[in-house]
Amino acid sequence: MNKDELCRKIEQIYPDIGTCGIDVKVSFDDDNDRWKVFLKKDNKSLETFLEPGDAELCLQGRQCVSLGIEISQLKDNVGF
Repeated sequence: MNKDELCRKIEQIYPDIGTCGIDVKVSFDDDNDRWKVFLKKDNKSLETFLEPGDAELCLQGRQCVSLGIEISQLKDNVGF
């Protein structure tokens, strides 16, 4: 799994990310051993972490619940 695959899956689940001025970036945080998802719109930004196992299940198409919940909360908090 790499950051581009995870980013594409997020954009697939939430097609409005990456459009309308909403930017998403994904990176692996070695210090926390988790994936970091960063959302930005205008001057507002938020980040969250996903456990590697949760991200992998989503990429396999088996379960994207935790990813969906995290991204929804980020979008709600930033006002997307």
